[in-house]
Amino acid sequence: MALSELMECKNTLWFARFSFPPLLKAASKALALREGVEIHGLVCKLGFDYDPFVQTALVGMYGACRKIGDARLVFDKMSQRDIVTWDIMIDGYCQNGLFDDVLVLLEEMRSSNVEPDARVFTTILSACGKTGNLAVGKVIHGLISENNVIADSRLQSSLISMYAGCGCMDLAQDLYDKLSQKNLVVSTAMISGYSKVGQVEAARSIFDQMTNKDLVCWSAMISGYAESNRPQEALKLLDEMQASGVKPDQVTMLSVISACANLGALDQAKIIHLIVDNYRFREALPVNNALIDMYAKCGYLDGARGVFGRMRRKNVISWTSMINAYAIHGEADQALMLFRQMKEPNWITFVAVLYACSHAGLVDEGQRIFSSMVNEYNITPKLEHYGCMVDLYGRANRLREALELVETMPMAPNVVIWGSLMAACRIHGEFELGEFAAKRLLELDPEHDGAYVFLSNFYAKGKRWENVGEVRQLMKHKGILKERGHSKIEINNDIHEFLTADKSHKHADDIYAKLDEVVCKLKQVGYAPNTGVVLIDVDEDEKKDVVLLHSEKLALCYGLLKSKRGSSPIHIIKNLRICEDCHNFMKLASKVFKREIVVRDRTRFHHYRDGSCSCKDYW
Repeated sequence: MALSELMECKNTLWFARFSFPPLLKAASKALALREGVEIHGLVCKLGFDYDPFVQTALVGMYGACRKIGDARLVFDKMSQRDIVTWDIMIDGYCQNGLFDDVLVLLEEMRSSNVEPDARVFTTILSACGKTGNLAVGKVIHGLISENNVIADSRLQSSLISMYAGCGCMDLAQDLYDKLSQKNLVVSTAMISGYSKVGQVEAARSIFDQMTNKDLVCWSAMISGYAESNRPQEALKLLDEMQASGVKPDQVTMLSVISACANLGALDQAKIIHLIVDNYRFREALPVNNALIDMYAKCGYLDGARGVFGRMRRKNVISWTSMINAYAIHGEADQALMLFRQMKEPNWITFVAVLYACSHAGLVDEGQRIFSSMVNEYNITPKLEHYGCMVDLYGRANRLREALELVETMPMAPNVVIWGSLMAACRIHGEFELGEFAAKRLLELDPEHDGAYVFLSNFYAKGKRWENVGEVRQLMKHKGILKERGHSKIEINNDIHEFLTADKSHKHADDIYAKLDEVVCKLKQVGYAPNTGVVLIDVDEDEKKDVVLLHSEKLALCYGLLKSKRGSSPIHIIKNLRICEDCHNFMKLASKVFKREIVVRDRTRFHHYRDGSCSCKDYW
């Protein structure tokens, strides 16, 4: 071979040797296992399989691609392992959740006369924080102290982030207070940690102390409010973020959309949709799926349908979200039609379509779908599916079939299933079976307020006032309070909230005057207060007063005061199931005042038009 050819070959091999590590790193980032294996084959063919730089890159590639056994095989063949190699192998175990192997490898590392440094500990702590592995995190913290490892700002941040990620906010706060300089990353971790354990005020306190805030920090605080069921604060913070010049990303918008869905504020929902379009997120699949859910929960089914219809790309979540939208609005036929167009429904899709059948009384159809899920789609039923079937039978007054299903299902019934049976018994007056279901429910959740209320109401209907007193005394002793009914209504982008017999609103006098007017007009067309829904030991006149002051009636009257006939529907959100009297009240009001009224209660929507309800009085 000529010298020039030899030199060219040598240069080519030299180039190949230094090309493999970045190529393998690229395969790691892309999780491209097939390409990574092909590169490994070429490495062996060219004789670089014992090059430490290439071997280290191979360990990283296999670890990232979840082939931890192959990563370990390469690692064990290495004759030279520096601190970087050990760190990459440890990171591979961390990514695969194999923390016991991490601790064993740390001991091997020290036996090989390689002392773990701050970088290695940071890798492990970061993984512990993400997975909530407090036990290993504490072991690592102990090793850092025992070995007098100098904790730089990155390692200190990792310790705080680990404790915050595991929900140990006292330890996280103690370390955080000792930091001389609090960087964005660690402050954001504290915000997320406090939000995760429900201490959103503490999260906000840290947020307010930060002088510089980036997008991740703003998003963490917005997400904290959204997940803590404080949607109004989340939406307000979005406005502040934009005013400060920070543009939201998809993650931020998903939190904001979720907050708006929980709030049920349609005007806000439309504004958020405009923001989505302005920032050009309208083609983002997760954002569109969230918009479908948001519009559905804000009572605007046409909005959900519009988003779904213009989507050029849809996945199973898109279809399932739209089916669920039809289901909660009582459009069972539309839900079923969409379901039949699907090619590959998943188990959540079946929950949505069974829910649609349940709330429309389609027992036979529900049974067929449940059977097809098992026999045609090979999906094993979960508790959620059995819960839907119990609810389906219960609402249709086929309570014995519901009970038989509960007793024969292959897993133990949970609180939701016993609650569904109990609720069905309340609707159909089967109080003995309901009492049985309530007591089973209390065995699983001794502080379930709904079960105590059911028992109290059950005894009250039978005028067993002594038993009523016992139940209420037990609730008082355990500190269990009945969830208070409240209703919200959105007027001119502001949310107004009402409790039963609430007089705290600044327009209370006008609202109560309007209520008197509404009641008077409804009585002229046959309305009579249904005092049967009031289960307290008072005289009939007092019961009438109680039932007329339910929160949704007050919200309706405020809506009638502040909006004009011919404008958009009056939207009301109720935290509990709407009672029979309020349901009849809304139907008559829609006819007398010629207004469409939309009420979202605990489980579904009611669209009242011209004296009728979309639920067809089946709820």
